Amino acid sequence: MSSEIPYFGEHTQITISCEKCGMKQTDFIPEEERGAISCTLSIEKEEHLQARVVRGSSGTLRIPELDLEVSPGTQSSGYVSNVEGVLNRFIDIIRMMMRQISSEIDNGEDSNEENLDKLFQLEMALTALAKGELLGELSLQILDPKGHSIIGHDDMVKKELSAEEVAQLDPGPAPIIMGSEDVE
Repeated sequence: MSSEIPYFGEHTQITISCEKCGMKQTDFIPEEERGAISCTLSIEKEEHLQARVVRGSSGTLRIPELDLEVSPGTQSSGYVSNVEGVLNRFIDIIRMMMRQISSEIDNGEDSNEENLDKLFQLEMALTALAKGELLGELSLQILDPKGHSIIGHDDMVKKELSAEEVAQLDPGPAPIIMGSEDVE
């Protein structure tokens, strides 16, 4: 499917799925080659929470001030959201980790309550930011070696990534190449 996304331009959304095994992969391919890029938005105004975020399957998301990062991994899929939605994804991951640590503590397993406290502090900070209470304190960054990701706002700062920076990033899933012999 091809369409226009503000700040991203004309793009093609590719979704590959298999009904047999349940595998699904989505990516967004810009019409124009962008190269390896980094997009950073300092979240200073409530309107920044509504800025569109296009995360390609190779995009690494960071909240640098909190030392948080989500790398794409081999099963990564692209998506379109906004900054608030991305913050909620971070919150969901943190809550999942908190449940895991709490379960380990409840079961008497060797777990560190200090980690639970740190996760709680991260959750509180991100929740406050998503509600517009920590404006100007944190930023959202996407680093994409393929250039398939962007934060759509005039205040976003974009820069090209060096070869050294690209080498440190997870490239995301390998492209799925299928021939007619692969389809039953």
